[in-house]
Amino acid sequence: MNHGITFGDALRFWWKLGWISFGGPAGQIAIMHRELVEVKRWISDKRFLHALNYCMVLPGPEAQQLATYLGWLMHGTWGGIAAGGLFVLPSLLILIGLSWLYMAYGTLPVVAALLYGIKPAVTAVVLAAAWRIGKRTLKNALLWAVAAAAFVCIFALNVPFPAIILGAAFIGLLAMRFRPGLLATGNGHASAAAGGHRAIIDDDTPTPAHCRYSHRKLAVTIAIALALGIGAFALLAALFGADTTPAHMAWFFTKAAMLTFGGAYAVLPYVFQGAVEHHQWLSAAQMIDGLALGETTPGPLIMVVAYVGFVGGWTDGTRAIAPVLTGPAMAVVCASIATFFTFLPSFLFILAGGPLVEATHDEVRLTAPLTCITAAVVGVIVNLAVFFAWKVFWPSADAGQPLGGHFEWFAALIALAAFTALVRFQANVIAVIAGCGLAGLAFRLLA
Repeated sequence: MNHGITFGDALRFWWKLGWISFGGPAGQIAIMHRELVEVKRWISDKRFLHALNYCMVLPGPEAQQLATYLGWLMHGTWGGIAAGGLFVLPSLLILIGLSWLYMAYGTLPVVAALLYGIKPAVTAVVLAAAWRIGKRTLKNALLWAVAAAAFVCIFALNVPFPAIILGAAFIGLLAMRFRPGLLATGNGHASAAAGGHRAIIDDDTPTPAHCRYSHRKLAVTIAIALALGIGAFALLAALFGADTTPAHMAWFFTKAAMLTFGGAYAVLPYVFQGAVEHHQWLSAAQMIDGLALGETTPGPLIMVVAYVGFVGGWTDGTRAIAPVLTGPAMAVVCASIATFFTFLPSFLFILAGGPLVEATHDEVRLTAPLTCITAAVVGVIVNLAVFFAWKVFWPSADAGQPLGGHFEWFAALIALAAFTALVRFQANVIAVIAGCGLAGLAFRLLA
C-alpha cells in the first residue's frame, strides 16, 4: 500500500510504544489513539474504532491485538507481527529481570518489608478492577444475578472457570433468544475529534490489497499458526518430554489464551486455579507478588504469565525434573514458553479475521453472550480479590481454620487506603503500589 508510512517509521513507533505502554488497556489504547489518530494522522478515528470494536470481542489482550491489527493494516502480515511483537517484547525482558531479582533476593528483609505493603495494594487493585468492570457492565438485574452466581460457583462450589464462562454464554444466548433488547449494547468508545484533517488511511481509503479477504489467505494463515503451535509443542516434548513442566505450560497457556474475554483480570482466576492450585508452579503469595510486578511494568497485564512461567521454571529447574536446563536458564525458557503460547492465538485472530473485518466498515458490536460473560467475570474477579485478602490479612490461616492466626490490621488499612485512592481519587496504579510498598517498609522498620 503506497500510503507514505514507511515500515521503518512504524517500527520505531511500535518499539517506543512497548516501553511506554503503562496504564493497562485503557491507557495503552489512549496512547495509540493520541499518537496514530490525533498526532501522526496515520489512521482515521473511524477506522481506529472499527478495529478496536473487533478486538474487544476477541479473547486476548485487546490493546496488543489492536496494535497488531493497525500494524497489519499499514504493512501487511510482517507489519502486524512487528507491531504485536514489539508491544510485548519490552515487558517480557523487564519481567524476566524483575522475576530473577525476586527469586534471588525476595527473602531479604528489606524486600520482604516492601512486599508486605505491596500485597494488600494488589488486593485493592484487583477489587478496583471488579468495581470498574461492574459499573460498566451490570446494568440490569439479570447481569447482577449472573455476576452473583459466578461468584458463588467459583467461591463456594469450586466450579472450573471455563464452565462458568460457558454457562454465562449460554444464559446470554437464551436472553438474546427470548429478550433480545435486554442485553443490547452500543459502541462504548466515543469518537475523538481530529481537527478535521484527513488521515493517511482515512474513512474512505480503499482497503489495501494485502487486507482483502480470500479463502486461500485464510487457509494459509490458519495452517501456519497451527504449524507454529504444534511444532513448538513437539520441540518441547522432544527436548524435555511430553509430561514435563515446559510441555504442560505450553498446553495450559494455550487454553488460557482462549479464555481471556474481558481483559487480563478475567483470566487471572483461571491462571490462579491452574498454576497455583493444580500444577503448583508457584504459591498464592508468589502469585500476588507477580501481579504487583505486572502492574508496574509496561505492556499488557496478561504478561504476568511470563512471571508465572519464570517462577515455575525456576522451581522445576532446581528440582531437576527436566535436567537439560536448571535454575535460571529453565526459568527464562519457561517465561518465553508462557509468552509465546499466550499470544500466538492473538496473532491468529487478527491475521485471519482482519480481512473479514475490513470487508465492511459496519460497526462490530458486542453480543449478548459476551455481555453475560463480562458480568460473570465481575464475580470471578471479586472471588480472586477475596482470596487474596484472606491470604494477606490472615497469613497463618488454612482451610481447617479459615480465620485462624493473627489478623494483619495494618495490611487491611493499606488495602482500604489503596482501594479508596484508586476508586475515589482515580490515582495512578504504579504510584499507589509504590506508596503502599514504602508504607509497608516503614511499618516493618518501626515495628
